[in-house]
Amino acid sequence: MHGSDHNQSTLCLHLPGEASTIAAGTALAAALKPGLNIWLIGDLGAGKTTLVRAALRALAYTGPVKSPTYSLVELYKLSSLYLYHFDFYRLNHPEEFVDAGLGEYFTDAAIRFVEWPDKAAGFLPRADLLVRLRHAGDGRELELEAVTAAGQQCLSEVSGHLPGGAA
Repeated sequence: MHGSDHNQSTLCLHLPGEASTIAAGTALAAALKPGLNIWLIGDLGAGKTTLVRAALRALAYTGPVKSPTYSLVELYKLSSLYLYHFDFYRLNHPEEFVDAGLGEYFTDAAIRFVEWPDKAAGFLPRADLLVRLRHAGDGRELELEAVTAAGQQCLSEVSGHLPGGAA
């Protein structure tokens, strides 16, 4: 796994295989703080749920971790922390975010991972960190972009937890 800094608010990594995706999720877990909104952007099969699963495992969650494609949201209770994993792929209209009462999950006490955030555009609170995953040859490219000060703090801590540090 190697990376490069385009600027202080973006970190790009090449993930040659699943083990490096898990390592990136583990590094992300170490930097998570309550209140963070993390948008996961990438095509189907790009590794979004794999990254979330790795983060949850690193936070000592041992139960099943599945994509919330049909349920819209999965809740994970981690000691004193709540982590919500959303998947809005099946939303037909952004207003469905409001109709389903999903705004109540966006509190300072929880962490949120959101797949397909564009499907709830205009209703979703802003992201702190954008996570872009895309296929690249046999592996994937991972780009982390801080949008807020909280996202910047998270990004700084992620780079410090990557194996060997980010080059």
